[in-house]
Amino acid sequence: MGSFSIWHWLIVLVIVMLVFGTKKLRNIGTDLGGAVRGFKSGMREGGEKADDDGAAPQVTGKTVEGEVKSKTESKA
Repeated sequence: MGSFSIWHWLIVLVIVMLVFGTKKLRNIGTDLGGAVRGFKSGMREGGEKADDDGAAPQVTGKTVEGEVKSKTESKA
């Protein structure tokens, strides 16, 4: 009752092909595959970069201490 047979999936596939067309579905598949490949290569590059650094990143900068004398409101 809750499961779909192969015939249900074939009918859904035919309806999707009729609505979108095979060329559009091919383009969507190509775009999706390119995105997955890009994601995987980015993950590999990020992992290699983290392994190469080894040490924790050092923060370089200066802290400026000060005191607020008065609060001014801008009039627009």
